[in-house]
Amino acid sequence: MQYIKTYFPNLTPTQERQFAALGDLYIDWNAKINVISRKDIDNLYLHHILHSLGIAKAIEFTDGTTILDVGTGGGFPGIPLAILFPECRFHLIDRVGKKIKVAQSVAEAIGLTNVTFQHGSVEEHKDEYDFVVSRAVMPLPDLLKLVRKNIRKEQHNALPNGLLCLKGGDLQSEIAPVKKTSIVFNLSDYFKEEYFETKKVIYVQIVKK
Repeated sequence: MQYIKTYFPNLTPTQERQFAALGDLYIDWNAKINVISRKDIDNLYLHHILHSLGIAKAIEFTDGTTILDVGTGGGFPGIPLAILFPECRFHLIDRVGKKIKVAQSVAEAIGLTNVTFQHGSVEEHKDEYDFVVSRAVMPLPDLLKLVRKNIRKEQHNALPNGLLCLKGGDLQSEIAPVKKTSIVFNLSDYFKEEYFETKKVIYVQIVKK
């Protein structure tokens, strides 16, 4: 929890309470349904919650922004972002039903009211949003093909509508096809922990014709 308070010092008491509750909830659920690697559950706040919040270093969503989280798993990055941006609306989708069940249960337990959930695939999901977020679900070009239809035309954020993807490692080949419309944010510029040395947020603008 200290990681969150260090990098996001202006949390409200409600947000602090919600972030603090995530630890026990995920540990409890992970014992029943493996949504986070058992070896990694001890690093929940650093590797999963703070990592998810890396997107907030790339963009400060304006109130009323709508965000689709594709392949959310147990709720990352959607749930941490929904806590941080309570005036935005998030829709979390995953093709694995038991993972969506965990995310939904966690959100209900902390009283998160700005999130909806769907067990299904993004290929069949037709609704439009300002942004799509995701955490290393698939190669960037493949994801872009699937979510282009889900981005709306109307703009009201500092960055034009598009995709925000959490990625790690060497991404040159993935980014090459979208170099002109993308920005790479190195999370090591914002978070000092060694874990973030190779972690990035890739933003790709999606223009609707």
